[in-house]
Amino acid sequence: MNLNHVFVCGHPALDFAATLRARRSARFEMFVTPERLNAWYLESGLVDTITPGGEDDVLEATTVREAIYRLVTDRRLGEGFAPGALDVVNAAARRTPVTPQLTGNGRLTEATPAQALATVARQAVELLSGPDVPLMKECGNPECTRVYMDRSRGMRRQWCGMESCGNKIKAAAYRARKKTEPAVTAR
Repeated sequence: MNLNHVFVCGHPALDFAATLRARRSARFEMFVTPERLNAWYLESGLVDTITPGGEDDVLEATTVREAIYRLVTDRRLGEGFAPGALDVVNAAARRTPVTPQLTGNGRLTEATPAQALATVARQAVELLSGPDVPLMKECGNPECTRVYMDRSRGMRRQWCGMESCGNKIKAAAYRARKKTEPAVTAR
């Protein structure tokens, strides 16, 4: 399994929720250490620098992540929000978020893991209470459980990303077709 963080969902809160991969089968955890969690915050562009975190930051982040995923699923399926997940996300969103600062060289965003998590929770609140809810779709790859924003023309996108899922599904379908096609004989 690829250990690189992937940002294909079209929204930071959805990319954050996607850090537990293959939820219905292999369940592959991306936040295995505080360093991997902080790497996500940095690679996502949420922060420029982040203070080192601890195991408690990982536990809190995975708790908030699972609550975000539950709320995203509830909203996508048109169901009411799970009260426990709502409490977790709202509590995290009430904390002090990341605050960008203006420097002589431009913008600098320094944060603690707690501030970064508060910011992700706030982004989830904005997404789940905003006009883009109808754009949320789950990837068409049965092994993938990422939810992404479908901003394609006609909302016909089927996969979270071509590199991660689309090419695999298309290649498998091509191989299956080749197996079942009768051999063409030359005259």
